[in-house]
Amino acid sequence: MRIVNSHALRLALCLLVNALMITSLGAQQTDRLLRPAPGAGTPVIPFMEGWYANEDGSVTVSYGYQNRNREPVLIPIGENNRIAPEALGGMQPEYFLPGRHHGAFAVTIPASMEDITIWWHLISEGEELKVPGERGSTAYELDRNPRPQGSVQPLIAFSQSGPHGSGPEGIISEQVLQTPVDQPITLEVWTNDPSKHDPNDPRYAKPLDTRVSWYRHQGPGEVSFTAHESMPFLDTRPASPLSRNAPPQHAVAVKESVGPARVTASFSEPGEYLIRARLDNWRASDSDALDQCCWSNAYLRVLVTE
Repeated sequence: MRIVNSHALRLALCLLVNALMITSLGAQQTDRLLRPAPGAGTPVIPFMEGWYANEDGSVTVSYGYQNRNREPVLIPIGENNRIAPEALGGMQPEYFLPGRHHGAFAVTIPASMEDITIWWHLISEGEELKVPGERGSTAYELDRNPRPQGSVQPLIAFSQSGPHGSGPEGIISEQVLQTPVDQPITLEVWTNDPSKHDPNDPRYAKPLDTRVSWYRHQGPGEVSFTAHESMPFLDTRPASPLSRNAPPQHAVAVKESVGPARVTASFSEPGEYLIRARLDNWRASDSDALDQCCWSNAYLRVLVTE
């Protein structure tokens, strides 16, 4: 009698679901190649980017999304935007910008839950899409090793000497910033890129700048970002709903990769907000979102009062 490994069955199911979603997405995108991207009406698609094995036996699963509409879509956390099991949820975005966005958040599965498959469920336009995540095929395994020219995930923190994070899971602020409605507030992160490039390579003769992009991640109202007086915004092209990698919005450069990045934000409604700061070494030739390298997230918590 042949005994079938249950883990292998779960892995096969995960791969099949991913394949079916990709096939379905490919068919829909092919159907739209000769048409303008829709202004609205298409569901937001969740993606599992892959998983990292951690030293403590846990697994970190990176997630992204694609919004094929021309306008942002709001899906509050709840029945229409949830992680199962629920105990591992809470970091997924509620505000989905147009285009393809890689590594918007991550979920870490403790070693004690190694047999659990997590699912991100999104319901929009009356259609439910879900994507799994677990330790599985090496085809989905990611790593934090240096890339061919030495790039690694940069470090991001909330103060010059404070604890730092890296990668899609990044770091979440313990401090909750507070501001009234429509009262501008300065948001700040500190950056450092430990990548080691060949100084004899003319591309790396001088230290490279890094880039921090600011995003509304969660919250009930509109968030307006304006350039801080110390840091002008970089000139970036608008996002395309069908882009393989949407360009950043509200992005600033950190000279030679070390130092603060700032932006001014104001909020239209009271409530709790989560702002994502995405740090990447954008000028390095071996850094690419499609390779899941090399960027890091930081999440700032803001309480907006009347």
